This record gives sequence, C-alpha cells and structure tokens, in this order.
Amino acid sequence: MSGSEVTKNCKVMGEHPTATLFMASGSRIVIELLPEAAPNTVSSFVYAASLGVMDHFAIQRIVPGNWVDVSYTGFGHKESQYLIPNEFDLHPEITPLPSHPGCVCMGGYGEDGLAGCEFFFPLRDCPDHLGVYPVFGRVLEGMEEIFRLEKVPTRPVDFPIPGVEVNEPIEPQLIERVVLDLKGWTFDPPVRMKEQKLPLCWK
Repeated sequence: MSGSEVTKNCKVMGEHPTATLFMASGSRIVIELLPEAAPNTVSSFVYAASLGVMDHFAIQRIVPGNWVDVSYTGFGHKESQYLIPNEFDLHPEITPLPSHPGCVCMGGYGEDGLAGCEFFFPLRDCPDHLGVYPVFGRVLEGMEEIFRLEKVPTRPVDFPIPGVEVNEPIEPQLIERVVLDLKGWTFDPPVRMKEQKLPLCWK
C-alpha cells in the first residue's frame, strides 16, 4: 500500500480510530490512528493507552525545531516497557509514510526494536525517519498545543545514552488522560520483539 493510497483512505473523518489527549493546559490533541500505515504500531499504542499508562503523565522531552517526545521511560510502567519489531520488517508490503509536522511517530532504539508506546510529534520534515520511526497517526486537532509545547522553557537532563540531548519542561506539561474512540475497530495485542534488550533510560 502506497503512502498516497493511505492518505486517500484517511480523508473521510470518522473512518479511523482516534485518541484524544486531554492536556492540563485545557487544550486537547486529537490523533487519527492509521492502522493501514502501521498496523502493529497502532495495536501497540492502543494496547498501552488502554492500560492508562499515559494518564497523568508529564511530557518528558522537548527539542525545539525537531520534535516533542512524550516519553523516554516507557511511561514509567513495567506493563508498557516493551519493544516491538520495526513495522516494515513485519509488513514489507506497506510503503512508509513520510514524517513531517502533523504526523505522529513511534520512537525506537535501533536494532533493539521500536518503543512499544513512546510516540513523538515531529516539528519539521524528517526524511531520515522514513522506514525507521513509523508514522502511525496524524493530528486532527491541537497543532497549536504542540507548537505551544515547543516553546515552553526547558532544562537539561542527565541521560544515560551518549550523544542524545534531553531537555525537560521546567513546568510540567501534563497529559491528564487519553481517551480512545476505536469506532468499531478491534486490535490484537502487539507483536513484540522476541528478545527484550530494554534501553538504559527505562531502568
């Protein structure tokens, strides 16, 4: 399935499941999930969100001009600290979607696998992410909140992975809750990496 076919299929509002992030700021971010573009990634996001691990969680990393990383600790819960295979190894028939502002992408740890649920919002076009960090959703509402997050004051954090710069908001930017509307879709539990070499930042 090509990226253009996925985009065409996503044009009708209400076709796909959604996830709404209700922020403590009073704003909300509504994400349309794209199972055709990244089926196992969507399954993993839905699984983790259903556990409630994203509720009452403060966004952990902001890199202005690059991305807003919601979590780098697997949301701090053992249940959501797992890795999944690269989407396009599982589904080589799917053409990855390009990553740009307005997309929602799943993070990853190289050959060790993708994060089970550590998603991020790109703030620029990211051609180097194609086929590496799968686009599994798009923002239907709330880009102004994402751009607000980009501008909040931050402070540096000691990070156990060399070469990775981490800055956290000085004032916590809290996701109060995540509400799923699956619109009749059903999802199996995600396929996980057989060997779980968990990142140091999850310890």
